[in-house]
Amino acid sequence: GVRVLPGTAFELRLKNLSEEIGGDIVIVRDTTSAESESLIRKVALGDIPYTVADHMIAEVNAHYYPNLDVGTPISVAQQVAWALRKNSPKLQEAINDWLGRMKKKATFAVIYNRYFKSPRTALVRMQSDYSSLGGNKLSPYDSLIKLGAADLGWDWRLLASVVYQESRFIPNIESWAGARGLMQLMPTTAQHFGVKNRDDPQQSIQAGVAFLKYLDKYWSNYIEDPGERLKFVLASYNAGLTHVTDARKLAEKHGKNPSLWEGNVEFFLTKKSDPTYYRDPIVVAGYCKCEEPVNYVKDVLERYEEYRIHIAS
Repeated sequence: GVRVLPGTAFELRLKNLSEEIGGDIVIVRDTTSAESESLIRKVALGDIPYTVADHMIAEVNAHYYPNLDVGTPISVAQQVAWALRKNSPKLQEAINDWLGRMKKKATFAVIYNRYFKSPRTALVRMQSDYSSLGGNKLSPYDSLIKLGAADLGWDWRLLASVVYQESRFIPNIESWAGARGLMQLMPTTAQHFGVKNRDDPQQSIQAGVAFLKYLDKYWSNYIEDPGERLKFVLASYNAGLTHVTDARKLAEKHGKNPSLWEGNVEFFLTKKSDPTYYRDPIVVAGYCKCEEPVNYVKDVLERYEEYRIHIAS
């Protein structure tokens, strides 16, 4: 079937098209929390067979995912515009005010350029001497990453996504908090795993892998599904194990599933910046600005999906 977002113009157009050709189109309504680009990504990965998207969005994503076929239109070109009642001047003023402010922001230029100027700029982070365009490589440290991934039992491209998220493959980079190296090791973590030089790529990756193995072993006691467990491992690597275990306890206390990430433990991790939650007696690690680890998990996994498409295993 064709997967679409419910209540959208895409769903309505497919219904009309199905009637026009005799009712042979199977329309599958996706969750309301999904977005067009997430459905496109699912098509590229083979999770679903088809979806419908705006032409420009489809074209941009075709540069991300070369295996996509975006050449089948389901309608003639349509014009899109705002429609307002003549007796709604305040709404018109509010929209114009918002547009005026939005156009002055840097984010507007980024979004505009992405969709209306050069779609290939969306791939800048992969167009280097170490990208798929330059020999099926991701970094100068691919061989070390592959060894570490084999030790972990991971796809090497997943570990590469973690390394990129941590350091952008820069071996001597240091964060404001004092984490350093490819795997952004804190001094105490480096010492625990026997690292003498955090700038050394081999030592950094070996220690990072050892820490990830420890986290995976810990979470295997609570979460059986490897895919679900991975999210807890990644969040723990970024935020620290205790913050994530705090979020599990909060989830359980409030009637959510402590072994499910999205919408459950993830939600309560973000609540650890709220005193109502971080002052709860069951919380051990206290305050955490934990939107960062939540985004960290999403970013690592989304980049991994891109790597899977562009880089051979």
